[in-house]
Amino acid sequence: MDLSLIARVLYLRAAWRRRDHWDAARITAHQEHALKELRRAAYAGSEFYRRHHAGLHNAPLDQLPPVTKANLMDHFNEAITTPDLTLADLENHLRALTQSGRDPGLPWQGKWWAAATAGTTGRRGTFVWNRTEWATILASYARANDWAGISAGLTKPLKMALVSSRVPTHQSAVVGASLRSRIVPSLRLDVTAPMDETVAALNQFRPRILVGYASALKPLAAEQAAGRLHISPQGVMSASEVLSPRTAAELEAAWGSKPFDVYAATETAGIASPCTYRSRHVYEDLLIIEPVDQDGNLVPAETTGAKLLVTVLFSRTLPLIRYEMSDTIKLGGRGCPCGRSFTVLQNIEGRLEDVLHLPGRTGRVTIHPIVFHHVLDEAGTSGWQIIQEPGRLRVLLAGLASGSSTEGVRDALSDTLKKAGVVNTGVEVQIAERLERTALGKAPFVRALPGQQ
Repeated sequence: MDLSLIARVLYLRAAWRRRDHWDAARITAHQEHALKELRRAAYAGSEFYRRHHAGLHNAPLDQLPPVTKANLMDHFNEAITTPDLTLADLENHLRALTQSGRDPGLPWQGKWWAAATAGTTGRRGTFVWNRTEWATILASYARANDWAGISAGLTKPLKMALVSSRVPTHQSAVVGASLRSRIVPSLRLDVTAPMDETVAALNQFRPRILVGYASALKPLAAEQAAGRLHISPQGVMSASEVLSPRTAAELEAAWGSKPFDVYAATETAGIASPCTYRSRHVYEDLLIIEPVDQDGNLVPAETTGAKLLVTVLFSRTLPLIRYEMSDTIKLGGRGCPCGRSFTVLQNIEGRLEDVLHLPGRTGRVTIHPIVFHHVLDEAGTSGWQIIQEPGRLRVLLAGLASGSSTEGVRDALSDTLKKAGVVNTGVEVQIAERLERTALGKAPFVRALPGQQ
């Protein structure tokens, strides 16, 4: 346990609670100042950003060119502001971390924390943070508990169980190891482990807060309903996957309160989380998010963007300015009974990679996963997944709800696709013991085989 790091996190949490009372003007002023400092540091230390923003160093944020993950990784050694770090060094460190079983919460070379994405949405991304940045990341995750009204301290430890990936290069593993202490006793469970082992471990640990992928929490809710799991968490938090209304209702039925749907990413850490009224507020003091259309133009409030540009205001080691993410989200306005003026994130619809483009009568038809939720959430007791294959969609149901049949699900989904204008696409429904997961344990709703998108 790094006591100085924990102390810094506790300090930041206390300081940020005062920001909960900021009005919109104060939030905007803070963003403008923090953005100015970020750009000053990036232009001073990063050859990549000096070149990428050439002629635009004084231009407004929305005039700056976006940065993709591939672009950043291709120019990593120029983008990073610390000359003694290279991408090869970091990859070697992460590889050694995986092979050695070393505690991922310990800083590399005594001063760096690193994590990587799985590469399921394109190229693998590798990211690194110094001590100040890492404390901010830990505090951003802890903020989700504060806003949810779940307190922690020396006299009231926050027993947390996390059901996700155990891969040591995954940011959640590094975060969990860094926070493990008397204040936050934690149990980390592998989402791919047998269900009876997970249930037994949770029954013994009895967490105050249960955190996991939506695809991990859904079957646990079924175990609770069946009487095999008997825990009473103060809060249930879904993260890293889209939480559908149906799954949210099942979690509420199992544990007596609505789940908290937390939005975060490896590159950014916490982006938004719900207050006690379940309004999901954006962490606008830590980052600037811009939902944009396919051409990169900012979309108005109440409109779903085609992708998302994120500027991380505290990033210094590897600056992220208008970093492109494939998430499709919708922002609302400000104002909430909780009193916070931070913008509300209305909806997270998924990722561009989850959208299917199927043959239609006059061309390709775009089908968003929400189309499948309406049919499949009722049928799959522990989740579902669609695999796009040549000329058909193969539907995997993890369990089958009472009163449902594979034939009935097939017919209902075929009818739904027909109404959406899809032609020449068959549907096959299969019962699967478990869903296929990515290297980091996530179970995407849609998987398109190479060449099918």
